[in-house]
Amino acid sequence: MTKQNESLQDQTVPSLYPVKTKLQITVIFLLVIGFYLFSMFWTQKEMVGGFGNALSNMKVVAVKFFPPNLSVIPAIWPAMAQTIQMAIIATTISALLTIPLALMSARNIATFKPIYYVTRTCLNILRTIPDLVLAVIFVGLFGVGVLSGIFALIIFSLGILAKLIGETVEAVDMDPLEAMRASGGNTLQVIFFGLVPQMLPQFTAFVLYVFEINIRASVVLGLVGAGGIGLVLDQQLGFYNYPNVLSIIIVIFVVVLIIEFISNKIREALI
Repeated sequence: MTKQNESLQDQTVPSLYPVKTKLQITVIFLLVIGFYLFSMFWTQKEMVGGFGNALSNMKVVAVKFFPPNLSVIPAIWPAMAQTIQMAIIATTISALLTIPLALMSARNIATFKPIYYVTRTCLNILRTIPDLVLAVIFVGLFGVGVLSGIFALIIFSLGILAKLIGETVEAVDMDPLEAMRASGGNTLQVIFFGLVPQMLPQFTAFVLYVFEINIRASVVLGLVGAGGIGLVLDQQLGFYNYPNVLSIIIVIFVVVLIIEFISNKIREALI
């Protein structure tokens, strides 16, 4: 027995990864760490005064912003409600437009390859355009206001939703769809009774997720004149009313937290 135990102890446990793979991972890890260190050094070099000056400026900023002027909250609430309305309208329209685009960009549904490649290419192009650039374009077309922000959010949401839903469609179980086709079901019947039940929970979850993104994006878009609470925030920053700015930030923070909490509860109930 003892000889067997000694022989078992002498045997080396095989490594989970080969030596070459471990070496590659180590080299990549060291390169990433080196890149981060170089970026930190270069960023501090470009900063006027470095991080030490930035930390000292925090006290100056805190003195300017505190205490917040909470009396302006009733006056800024209509602009916050306008921001929420922008996000709701843009998310609803983009969700409706996403349905045909997601089907045409799914490899297992779009059997006609030119439609698949053209749709995929157009959606990839949409996702490369930043939301601020879209807002600037539509502000130039329609002027300062909510309409420009809604159009920018629709295009911005469309690229995200179509990609997420398209990948969800590609991951569905095709056996029920093939069975319905074999039993004589047409394309609409196959999609409605075979595809929709499988992807509806994910579709709803993704729509709620994009709605949360649009709430934050609409605040940023207002800084370039696309309406909503962001426009009011930009005006107050221009007037150097920092206590009012802090009050607006607090309202945005609370509203975003409430919307995220509600969205998470809905997603948990659906998935």
